[in-house]
Amino acid sequence: MKIRLDRTMCDGFGICAKHAPAHFPLDDWGYASLEGDGVIAPEDRDGVLRALLDCPVHAIIAMREPENATPTEPAAVSTAQSEPTAQSEPIAQSEADTATPESATAGHPAADAAAQPSAATVRARAEQPTR
Repeated sequence: MKIRLDRTMCDGFGICAKHAPAHFPLDDWGYASLEGDGVIAPEDRDGVLRALLDCPVHAIIAMREPENATPTEPAAVSTAQSEPTAQSEPIAQSEADTATPESATAGHPAADAAAQPSAATVRARAEQPTR
C-alpha cells in the first residue's frame, strides 16, 4: 500500500496521528505530515487505512501501485488487462465519496450565494402581476 498526504487539505483534526502516529506526526501547529515515502508496511496497513478512512477532509490519498512494482502485500490474481503505469496514480473516488451533503454546506458563503436566485429570476418575478 502506498499513500500520499495533501497538506493543503489538512485541517489539523489529528485523527490520523491517533490511528497511525508513526506515519502521521503532527507539526508545531497541529497539522499532519507524512513520515517516509508513503510506502506502508503490511503490519502498519490497518492503522493507516483507518486514518485514511477517518480523515474528515480526505487529505490522505491511497495511491495505485505501479504494475511493475513489488507489492507490499499479497494481491489477488486479476484477469483484467491494464496499461502499466510508470508512476502511482490516485485511486478514483466514487460519487458517494465526493458528494457534499447540503447540511455540510449550510451557512457557507459560497453555498448561500448559490442558493440566491439569479438576476433574471428576480426580474421575471418582479414583472409578474400580483394577485
